[in-house]
Amino acid sequence: MFINWKLRELQVKLVYYGPALSGKTTNLEQIHKRVPQPKRSELVSVKTREDRTLFFDFMQMELNEIKGLQPKFKLYTVPGQVYYAATRKLVLKDVDGLVFVADSSIKRLAANRQAIQDMWQQLKGLNRSPEEIPFVLQCNKQDLSDAVPPHLLSRFLAVPNVPTFPAVALSGEGTTETLKNLIGQVINRL
Repeated sequence: MFINWKLRELQVKLVYYGPALSGKTTNLEQIHKRVPQPKRSELVSVKTREDRTLFFDFMQMELNEIKGLQPKFKLYTVPGQVYYAATRKLVLKDVDGLVFVADSSIKRLAANRQAIQDMWQQLKGLNRSPEEIPFVLQCNKQDLSDAVPPHLLSRFLAVPNVPTFPAVALSGEGTTETLKNLIGQVINRL
């Protein structure tokens, strides 16, 4: 968190983390659609020809003033592909809140577990304790026929006591609730 006292701004960095194709970019696209234009920036995405996130996605949004400060939330996604580990670590630097976007398909359990373990390792490499960072688990793709229920997915990922939200990011279901919870946690930490 960074406070610019001169401008009376509070800058907060939120990161969406998860395995490849779990719905991180789709979450930001849905949020971008729902936040009124004067309160948000453009959504910036750097993608490959296959429409995969290459570096990260980014947007900024503002909320109403809190204790005399104008909060600006910078939302990032990380690329999910395994070979972008250095990029993910760079995006995680100075993170103030995390959403782990899990793919609820039973076929993606191993990819989810690998991604969450990678996230914890990246944070440790940045000398950050996962317990100090507000965290939300989003169980995306709950509309799939083989979707694992959120309470089981949170246990499988060893995060049974964190706020957990079912979602279908393609339709926007659960995207706003996930973000609101994370923002609430971050603001409570202030």
